Amino acid sequence: QVQLVESGGGVVQAGDSLRLSCAASGRTFTISRMDMGWFRQAPGKEREFVAAVSWGGSQIVYADSVKGRFTISRDNAKNTAYLQMNSLKPEDTAVYVCAASPIGGSSSNRYPYWGQGTQVTVSS
Repeated sequence: QVQLVESGGGVVQAGDSLRLSCAASGRTFTISRMDMGWFRQAPGKEREFVAAVSWGGSQIVYADSVKGRFTISRDNAKNTAYLQMNSLKPEDTAVYVCAASPIGGSSSNRYPYWGQGTQVTVSS
């Protein structure tokens, strides 16, 4: 069974930082050959792409809305991906979900493995 478990969400004020983690587990599941992505969904809105990193870490893509503020990274030895979020804004409030894919990209339909999500709330 494949599991992706997010942690690190919370309630913060505008301008604060949070670091989200996405830990993968499963008897034979490893993210070391998977591209990892972060997506978010705010109430009443569609799920949107946030960031993605290739399996080796050399290719990284960000949504324009988070570019310069968020940093995606990964530690394959720990089977974990991260999303460092700085200068948070109220419009960043959403459930953040990590996903794994053998092909990656910014489209959610390219990701077969998903976590349950962690809530991030940014107050003004």
